[in-house]
Amino acid sequence: MTGAGAESLAEMLDERQHLLEIALWMFGSEVTADRIVQETYRRWYALGDEDRAGIAVPRAWLTRVAGSICLELLATPGGVWHPVPSAAPPAASPAASPAASPAGDPVRRFEPAPGLAQLQARSRQAMRAGHDRVVRRFAAACDAGDQAGLRAVLARDVLVVSDGGGKLRAAVHPTYGADAVARFVTALLTGRPATEVAVGSVNGRAGLVLRRAGRAVAVVSVSVAGAEVTAVWIVLNPDKLERWHRP
Repeated sequence: MTGAGAESLAEMLDERQHLLEIALWMFGSEVTADRIVQETYRRWYALGDEDRAGIAVPRAWLTRVAGSICLELLATPGGVWHPVPSAAPPAASPAASPAASPAGDPVRRFEPAPGLAQLQARSRQAMRAGHDRVVRRFAAACDAGDQAGLRAVLARDVLVVSDGGGKLRAAVHPTYGADAVARFVTALLTGRPATEVAVGSVNGRAGLVLRRAGRAVAVVSVSVAGAEVTAVWIVLNPDKLERWHRP
């Protein structure tokens, strides 16, 4: 799934559920089934762009691969799962102490004058209110599948990035430009049966949360400049959505 030819979120969720059901039927373990599906998508992403583009029916390809992984696992002595090792993230460098300068002297914190602090607070409130208005326009256009409405709120050089975490067949590369992003977002976030679209706090600012039966299926963070959306970040990775679930 690349560029503006994105399948809808509903299709991707159904595809993942289909693969999980195959693995569950074979092994009966949700943990093992999830790992099999993750390995299936890992092999999908391991393909080159041209190879992926040449697969006419990705769901059929994924089904065959999931089945072959099940057979590989059954042929493994003891049926023990041996996941492909992932590269460890680079270790974070120790943070410098905020209580001292590089020279070791105590840092003197700047305390703004009361009047300046009030002006800064008002400025932040005004920026937050403006951000919220733009996000609500964006959300309304997404919910209605209104490409023209989306283009009207998108900056000309806007980009969209989606993160499936290797557990959904999300786009591999970012999509750029108002027209392409409007088509991508419309294709991805519309046609969602029984899915609630809500504006909520995402990373401290207004964003979108999509839920099915109380379970989050996507979280959308939006960057705004002035009255335009400059970037859209869509999280589809199920592992990152657990804290967004509702009873």
